[in-house]
Amino acid sequence: MAATIKILHLLGPLDSLSSSSSFFFFFSSLCFSLSLSLSLSLSAMAFLILLFLSAFTHSATATLSADYYRNSCPAFSQIIRDTVTNKQITNPTTAAATLRLFFHDCLPNGCDASILISSTPFNSAERDADINLSLPGDAFDVVVRAKTALELSCPNTVSCADILATATRDLLTMVGGPYYTVFLGRKDAKISRAAAIEGTLPRPSMSVSEIIGMFGSRGFSVQEMVALSGAHSIGFSHCKEFTSGIFNYSKSPPYDSHYNPRFALGLQRACADYQKNPTLSVFNDIMTPNKFDNMYFKNLQKGLGVLKSDGGFYSDSRTRPWVEKYAADERAFFEAFSRAMVKLGGYGVKVGNQGEIRRRCDAFN
Repeated sequence: MAATIKILHLLGPLDSLSSSSSFFFFFSSLCFSLSLSLSLSLSAMAFLILLFLSAFTHSATATLSADYYRNSCPAFSQIIRDTVTNKQITNPTTAAATLRLFFHDCLPNGCDASILISSTPFNSAERDADINLSLPGDAFDVVVRAKTALELSCPNTVSCADILATATRDLLTMVGGPYYTVFLGRKDAKISRAAAIEGTLPRPSMSVSEIIGMFGSRGFSVQEMVALSGAHSIGFSHCKEFTSGIFNYSKSPPYDSHYNPRFALGLQRACADYQKNPTLSVFNDIMTPNKFDNMYFKNLQKGLGVLKSDGGFYSDSRTRPWVEKYAADERAFFEAFSRAMVKLGGYGVKVGNQGEIRRRCDAFN
């Protein structure tokens, strides 16, 4: 169901050649044969072990490549661009929706398109986890459209995970965001379980310390976390995600003190019927809601952050310096956001036999 948005007029390779079990079977057999035929010394055998383990490790953690589809699917980039352009023109919320989908796919367990899998009677997939139920349909649709076009041009070649990563970047540039290199060669996950998602994505009610800990456990610094939060420059939040901070918060005032008073009253008016209409939403950035820029950070300085976590970033001494830096310097924000997106896009990727190239993005092969 499409959300009702109220604008308040107020103040973001190489494949492993074999599975680990196959490799170690081959390795142990080879070592045994060599030991019989060459009578290797212990030191020589140890060197051989290290050599093979090094080769295996390099293979299993192979690096993604910017030109991965240069030979196998030369039309890859053009097909993605054409698809996202048509979709964004028809549905202007697609960019924000796809950025959010990318984030919800990557942060829990890696960028592997596990979020795209549909549930079956035998498995409740990630997209049906409570925190993912509000993910917009336009984001899923743009990936399906791109996958359909790519299957006609390059069958069984391009992963859904690579499609989502590239579509996100291209859509961001369409709404004013920075261009950054998307490294390719991801495989699609073979597992997607709703039960594995709880506690792996930040919720609006979380404290700054909890969010820092969540990102930190995945190797992201405070600076990178704040830069990635700049994704709130576009998109919207449902009223139910922040009403606890604007209604009956305390006797005086009745709203969280991090809100600008006039902004809090505006939010109360916009969300007055949220219990009857759970789709009621407001833009995350009320000033330039359809443009990716650094206005989100400027808003935080004025008490115009919609979510509790937004206000927390400006009040917390660990995150406030970065908010101030990005509010003052859009170029610095864009550079930091680009680096963080490249890092996020490489988090927990599947390569080789760890994943597959799905024939369709919503179902395992």
